[in-house]
Amino acid sequence: MESKDKQNLAITACLLAGRLLIENGSNMERVNDTMRRMALSAQLQNFEAFTTMTAIVASAGHLPNAQVIDIHQRKLNLNKVAAVNSLSRQFAAHEIDVETLYAKLQKVDQQPQQTSDFVQCVAAGVLSWALTIVYTGNVHDSLFAAVIALVSYQVYLTLGKHSKARFVNEFCASLVIALLTVGFVKLHWANDVNDIIIGCVMPLVPGVPLTNAARDLMSGDLISGTSRAVEATLTAIAIGCAIVFVLRYV
Repeated sequence: MESKDKQNLAITACLLAGRLLIENGSNMERVNDTMRRMALSAQLQNFEAFTTMTAIVASAGHLPNAQVIDIHQRKLNLNKVAAVNSLSRQFAAHEIDVETLYAKLQKVDQQPQQTSDFVQCVAAGVLSWALTIVYTGNVHDSLFAAVIALVSYQVYLTLGKHSKARFVNEFCASLVIALLTVGFVKLHWANDVNDIIIGCVMPLVPGVPLTNAARDLMSGDLISGTSRAVEATLTAIAIGCAIVFVLRYV
């Protein structure tokens, strides 16, 4: 491969690595640092990258054209973040060349979710069970919180596969939480609506986006920090509106 083709491929690899990091829950400082280190290892002169939550633009001073890549979705998959970091370190240590780097990044991009829906739902149930006890001390209702969280998280995952409207997914899952909680209490199986809801909504709370928003704002990435903060706020509003709607009218 000619030198110019390798340089263009290096920029393409940097863009793909940046997209994978943003799509799978990395903060923007890590994205920028990873792309710059890869560009330095590829000997790209005057490398510049403009990163946002929806697109990345990158160029090198000695190449005529900039390259752009879109970001279509955002989820949480730290396995892919770790894989990209590992590949970038191998490339920086000159253990792999740019062709191998790009090929392996494409494989990471094509990897399916390693954790099954069932395991994620069980984890949501266990988390809600534990947090209900921690936050409220209500051991009896914590068992119902675990069951409700398991069912609601399955609703959330199922809707997420068929809908890109993320806030609608959280809203519907929260509706299920509130409806089942009110139903159990009215049947006198459970005791306290508030205790159960407090534990059940925790798997849906946007903790990672809020943390990344704070980190981005502190590091000076005002566009991405504000975008993440708005996204997290809208998610929290969707959860709250669903709960209030059921408690008010059911």
